[in-house]
Amino acid sequence: MNTKHPDLGDHPSAALRVPPGFSIADYDKHSTPGFDGDKKAGERRMESRGRDLAVLQEQLFAEGRSGGHRSLLLVLQGMDTAGKGGIVRHVIGMVDPQGVDHASFAAPTKEELGHHFLWRIERKLPSAGSIGVFDRSHYEDVLVAKVREFAPAEEIEDRYGEINDWERRLIDQGITIVKATLLVSLDEQLDRLESRLHRPDKYWKYSVSDLDDRARWTEFRDAYEAMFDRTSTDAAPWHVIPADHKWFARLAITELLCEALEGMNLEWPSAAFDVDAERVRIEKLREAGD
Repeated sequence: MNTKHPDLGDHPSAALRVPPGFSIADYDKHSTPGFDGDKKAGERRMESRGRDLAVLQEQLFAEGRSGGHRSLLLVLQGMDTAGKGGIVRHVIGMVDPQGVDHASFAAPTKEELGHHFLWRIERKLPSAGSIGVFDRSHYEDVLVAKVREFAPAEEIEDRYGEINDWERRLIDQGITIVKATLLVSLDEQLDRLESRLHRPDKYWKYSVSDLDDRARWTEFRDAYEAMFDRTSTDAAPWHVIPADHKWFARLAITELLCEALEGMNLEWPSAAFDVDAERVRIEKLREAGD
């Protein structure tokens, strides 16, 4: 057994991958699939894997600075209150920010609407050696657009195929894609929304439209399930993260990122200079300084 992942199995992605015919209604958002420990055990694991993640990210960054072309893209989806911002702060926050490209996609601007829906997404892809984070993504164009009928049904259907083809091209170009949707139970969603109303410093995070979205949850649920069914591919599978426990959601994403980076077989770049000769030069400068 691979002891690098003793808590979430040999491959965390297997424990979290969306299965065929996945039902959101039947999924336990309070569960911790593949993990038998409690919150304290999860936090200890998170600290350990966080150190691994930081080293792996630095290796990827070093490779990019040395002429490599590979990068990693984390695609995060989930309703408001699902914890996407917490993932960015607590997971991505464990690595060097100079190696992170972060993008969040709100409603498209007038200029963006004049282009293909993937145009604005393409412009935010991670640079070589970086971890890119999409806090919401191109999948808004088959989720929100589907529920609110911003595009005809037949166009939404076409977009699934376009997304699959586009992601396949990105992978061929050296971008490893990790796709994760955070799922929170209705009670937990409402608790998190209500908590914002008790804290003036959180009012800015509250939007009256959030409750409108909850009223249409059945439609959003169907849109998410269609998204999983049509765009969870062998090359870029979807993972579902039960997110009632914030600590588990953060651990799960950390494990997925570590697994993806470990699968890239990263190595520190070889020196592009004569190491021994440079040591001699440093020693001579030290002696001259004395």
